[in-house]
Amino acid sequence: MEISAASRIAALPPQAAERRAAADNAAPEDSTQAEQGTAAQRAVPAQAPEEQRMLQQLQARDREVRAHELAHVAAGAGLVRSGAAYSYQRGPDGRFYAVGGEVSIDTAAVPGDPAATERKAEQIMRAALAPAEPSGQDRAVAAQAARMAAEARLQQALEAGSSNTPGDNSRTPQLDLYA
Repeated sequence: MEISAASRIAALPPQAAERRAAADNAAPEDSTQAEQGTAAQRAVPAQAPEEQRMLQQLQARDREVRAHELAHVAAGAGLVRSGAAYSYQRGPDGRFYAVGGEVSIDTAAVPGDPAATERKAEQIMRAALAPAEPSGQDRAVAAQAARMAAEARLQQALEAGSSNTPGDNSRTPQLDLYA
């Protein structure tokens, strides 16, 4: 949720209001010191409880998102196309907090090498499921990688079967598939 400058509430604490009243009634040399104190008070506006709660939620979400994406990057080493990309939200303090993110991973099969494709698919699954709480998209990528690994194993079995000599029926490989 983005809070515009128009909806921001800036209230001075009671002590600042008292200092302000005292500064208005003080001698000219005392008013400079009193105004410096109130200027400092205005620089850090008091936050409403709902703004504080929102800020805490944004800070926690930011930490969670960054840790989540870092887990993908660490487990997907060598397959990660670029670092994490984040989507941000402005907090009530005017700062931006990461509320979403993504890491781009190379999911293409290794042409002509089903064994390498299988190894790559397994690493993709590890990268997708690396965070403590994988998202729905993470699980979908892992499922896609599992299919890729299964296809690579099937391709390896077919290649192994075609390498048998034509007259040798004693070692015909058999593959049982269940749906």
